[in-house]
Amino acid sequence: MRSYYKGLLFDNDGVLVDSMPGAISAWRQWGEKYHPGFELTSEHHGRRAQDLVLQMVGEQLFKEADDYINKLEQDLAHLTVPLEGSVEFLTSLKQGVWTVVTSANPNLAKARLSAAGIPIPSELVTAWDVENGKPHPEPYLKGAANLGFDISDCVVFEDAASGILAGLEAGAGLLVGVTEHALDTQADIVVRSLKGITFVDGELVIPDSIRLR
Repeated sequence: MRSYYKGLLFDNDGVLVDSMPGAISAWRQWGEKYHPGFELTSEHHGRRAQDLVLQMVGEQLFKEADDYINKLEQDLAHLTVPLEGSVEFLTSLKQGVWTVVTSANPNLAKARLSAAGIPIPSELVTAWDVENGKPHPEPYLKGAANLGFDISDCVVFEDAASGILAGLEAGAGLLVGVTEHALDTQADIVVRSLKGITFVDGELVIPDSIRLR
């Protein structure tokens, strides 16, 4: 598949990096204190920690519960590893044509990217940069704006249903689902990984060999 766009917007966790071992452990510890029995599952993927915390503990305990999960996840960020093809693809891109749009807070986002060996773009969008997290379109609209492009000229790479919905509602030109987790989303196409994808002078090439649908 060949197509032409101006910018690329990447979710981080589940698209560029695997942070799940640390995240699952952190949320399990958090649940023991604030929400016994809570387990982080696919239905929570793509949502901001602050939104999950507020939903589960309410406003009265929000500050201390949010601070606690932020600390736990930060402490375990070093367990993050890159997903197949992510480092190679991102290091091949010119600055100013791509960024990361993540639901993590800025400290956690940068720690996970660094642990995986992925460069941190100056246009990074995190949970603290928007009023509304995914599935609201605001994060991806901000990502495109940070690059100076219209969202319709951008490609969104996502694995979570909430992230795909955010890209869809924002009006992204193309929605690329990454890994089998995206098969049941509204992504335009789904790929096994980022391995072999290229983006040179606006031409996006996605090998048929990595497509899942």
